[in-house]
Amino acid sequence: MTNHVCIVSQLSISFGNTDVIKNISLSIERGEIFGFLGPSGAGKTTLVKAIAGLQRIHDGEVEVLNVKMPSLSLSERIGYMAQSDALYQDLTAWENLQFFATLYTMKTAERKKRITDVIELVNLQEHLHKPVQQFSGGMKRRLSLAISLLHNPEILILDEPTVGIDPLLRKSIWEELRKLSEKGTTVLVTTHVMDEAQKCDRLAMIREGELLAVGSTAELERATGTTNMEDAFLTLGGATV
Repeated sequence: MTNHVCIVSQLSISFGNTDVIKNISLSIERGEIFGFLGPSGAGKTTLVKAIAGLQRIHDGEVEVLNVKMPSLSLSERIGYMAQSDALYQDLTAWENLQFFATLYTMKTAERKKRITDVIELVNLQEHLHKPVQQFSGGMKRRLSLAISLLHNPEILILDEPTVGIDPLLRKSIWEELRKLSEKGTTVLVTTHVMDEAQKCDRLAMIREGELLAVGSTAELERATGTTNMEDAFLTLGGATV
């Protein structure tokens, strides 16, 4: 029996005359932390948006939890954190969380507990009642992450989740992502940071819309005869990330 929660088959996406994703095929297993590594403009965001059901697919197919994407039926089973924070600036962090929580079928007591849990995870307890417009960029990223976790999604898709977040909190967030993965949540992360790539169970290396390789860091280093991910990426034909 397959343990795949996501299967991407010969996926190609174009914007006008520009090919952004070029015939990519890969699969993602339940409960793993799967990273998409590549420089800015590599196509990582477009690819994860297609997996999240937020991107029109031109050629090929994406199947998530045995459902062909895009599909609104999976909205309560997928958590998505975009690169750009989609927050209501005039509302407080608490009000933002309350609003997004109402989009999911949670009882009042459960909703309150989930808000408390996720706000502690991202360490924003002291800022819960401040308007978001007073938040720093890093604080907004933390709130966006909290919102993506509200409904305990089976698949969590994070696009550059730790940009602008201090190293100590970044470490804490990755520890929580690992705990989620151990409980069965599948975590998809885009990154161009090598030390974050090392934390993933497996990686898809992407350059200019093309898939260079898929594997664990050890597998990729062994296959390229290198001792670190940056050299492995360069050996496979990637630009500096």
